[in-house]
Amino acid sequence: MYAPRRPSRSDHVPVRTLRYHLRTWGTPSAARPPLVLLHGWMDVSASWQFVVDAMAEERFVVAPDWRGFGLTEGGTVDNYWLPDYLADLDWLLDHVALDTPVDLVGHSMGGNIAMQYAGVRPQRVRRLINLEGFGMPARQPEEAPARYGQWIDELKKLHRGEMAMQGYPDPNGVARRLMKTNPRLPQDKADWLARHWAADYEHAEGGTRWAILGDAAHKVVNANIYRVDEALALYAAITAPVLSIEASDDSLARWAGRYTLAEFHERLKAVRDVRRLQLPDCGHMLHHDQPERVAAQIEDFLR
Repeated sequence: MYAPRRPSRSDHVPVRTLRYHLRTWGTPSAARPPLVLLHGWMDVSASWQFVVDAMAEERFVVAPDWRGFGLTEGGTVDNYWLPDYLADLDWLLDHVALDTPVDLVGHSMGGNIAMQYAGVRPQRVRRLINLEGFGMPARQPEEAPARYGQWIDELKKLHRGEMAMQGYPDPNGVARRLMKTNPRLPQDKADWLARHWAADYEHAEGGTRWAILGDAAHKVVNANIYRVDEALALYAAITAPVLSIEASDDSLARWAGRYTLAEFHERLKAVRDVRRLQLPDCGHMLHHDQPERVAAQIEDFLR
């Protein structure tokens, strides 16, 4: 099994009505701001371990488990809203950085949150790296009635237990699932991740099962349609230099032409100071596929 070179520490801090789990590496320093790493949807903070291990320099690194993921409980909710993540991040930065602007890295959903947050609180972000945080396909206002109906229908499915997360007989089953989703993930890393991505519980019919540490309510569709004009206004308010990193595999191909890399690149023009680069031989989970290259790009951009 993979052996971390820089083991993390775990802590819980109060954020609004929740106890947020934070994973940290290194020691806070007045000479360098915290490096804050934001994981994606159905992922956990431990997902950053390979990148932290690959970094050449020691520094203070913080990675939260978002609400309803990992070791952070979701509270008594039956769906999740993007603005809550923005407020949660603001609370977290109060705890780890006070008034010091941070270096912010986000992957996928975490990248989307980082981009929006940097527009809401530009003074709190020194530099920003977005790993495959593309936003969502454009939606039209006339789609709103059906979208609200879909949201209500999915809430009912959730409450009937029809959206429950799949269980696994043991960590090996979880590791196989991770490797099926990402064929580039090697066995040793999958085995290590499985024990952070899931946890065991007593099954109602007896015995032990392993469940993914993600609230099933995350699978409920957002009630509101995605507003590109709103996203562009937030992009335009970003003052920090931004590095946008894409994988060589086209992650947006799943949208079957409804949303393309070219469209995302057009949106990025709203950011006043942005660089783009593509990493070879990797897919959407580029921080697992190429942690050394991701770490090198992070450290080079943050100097």
